[in-house]
Parts: sequence; C-alpha cells; structure tokens
Amino acid sequence: MSIVIWEKKDTVAVLTMNNRENRMNLDYADAMIQALDEILEDKGIFAIVIASSDEKNWSQGIDLPWLMERRAAEDFQAIRKFLYRMNEVFKRLLLYPMPVIAAINGHAFGNGALLSCTCDFRFMRSDKGFFCFPEVDVSIPFLPGMIAFARKAIPEHMYQEMVYTGRRCTAAELETHHVIRKACRDQEDLMKEAMEFARTFEKKRGIFGELKKRMYKSVVATLDKEDPEFIEPLNIVI
Repeated sequence: MSIVIWEKKDTVAVLTMNNRENRMNLDYADAMIQALDEILEDKGIFAIVIASSDEKNWSQGIDLPWLMERRAAEDFQAIRKFLYRMNEVFKRLLLYPMPVIAAINGHAFGNGALLSCTCDFRFMRSDKGFFCFPEVDVSIPFLPGMIAFARKAIPEHMYQEMVYTGRRCTAAELETHHVIRKACRDQEDLMKEAMEFARTFEKKRGIFGELKKRMYKSVVATLDKEDPEFIEPLNIVI
C-alpha cells in the first residue's frame, strides 16, 4: 500500500494520505516529497487538495512508536534525519507555487494539525474529528519553525491556549476563528467544497511562488537557521 497517492481531477491534484492514521516517519516524509515533485511536473495542475483515505483521521501526527523505538535504540541520527526531512515537507508546502488546500476529514493532531497550517487554506468536516496540539501532554516541545508557521494559520490568543492546554477544537470553533474556511457537514460536502474552491485557481506558478517566498521569508529563515539549534542536540524529545 502506498503511503501517499495522488490523482489529477481537471486542474486539481488530489493528494491522499493513505496509511490509516497517517502517522509521520521517514517513509511518510519521503513519500510526500516525491508526490509533491511529481505533481509539479504536470503544468496543467493549478491547485492541490490534501485529503486522507482514513475514515476517522486526517493525520495523527508523529509516529510516536517509531520515534520511541529509535530513541531506545539510540539511533539519534535517524531522529535528526526525520526532523530535517519533515521540515523539508513543511517548507515545500509553504513555498509550493500553487494553492495548497487541506480537506480535513477527521482528527488532525500534533504534526498533523501543523501540516494543515502549512497549507494556504483549510476545510474541515464538522461531524467527525478534532484539531489539537497534544505536545504538552506527551512532552515533545515545538521547534521554532513550527511555532512560526502555525501562527500564520491560527490567531495568537487561540494558538497559545491550544498549545498550553492541549485541548481539542471542533470544526465549528475553527471556522469561527477563521482557522478554516468552512466547517462542512460531512465527507461528501467536505470534498465538494474543497474541490470547488480549488478549481477557482488558475494563477501563474511564477507569481504565486514569488508571493509565498516573500510572505514566508521569516518563517523559512526560522526553519533553516533556528531549528538546527534544537535538532542537533535533540532538544525536542524530552
């Protein structure tokens, strides 16, 4: 089973995370980057919708069993490689030269919620799933880059509360605070709304990519320059 699959629908690439809870490890990061590279090769694609094939989860975030196994084995190089590779995924999405739309069909926890924050727009179904940052409860602090790009998607007062409490937010609440464009009633409505919105874009990749580079210049600088200060000594798994 492929971890990530994608298909072209008119002018939109539907990139589907296809690994049950879509937990993130090195294989996941490599599969995402490969899919994003492949999509860029088709000049007839003008937007991406990121979906999930799992009925309950969009993404549960970091593959904690994998991470703990690497830690127990003292395979710190694999952990570092994973963190850098995930930062590459985040940066690719932040700077991708076309709109990236998250169609959140279920739980988006931790790194899964952060993945949606790198996207330009978010839709979420209201009948299933929560959005949260449980890092405070599992003792894994955020990297500076994660904090920087989450702030582009979530109002500061709400973000601080979510980070410090780890509480779960509903689609209706996220819509009220403009974290998502719309809380959709079910899976069918979610994909309909996300795809209809994606099809409204036919912007030139050059200008779209340049706008993103300028808008997220400071975020990318944080990912590139500050995160290694925490990754190298592994001051993230405590």
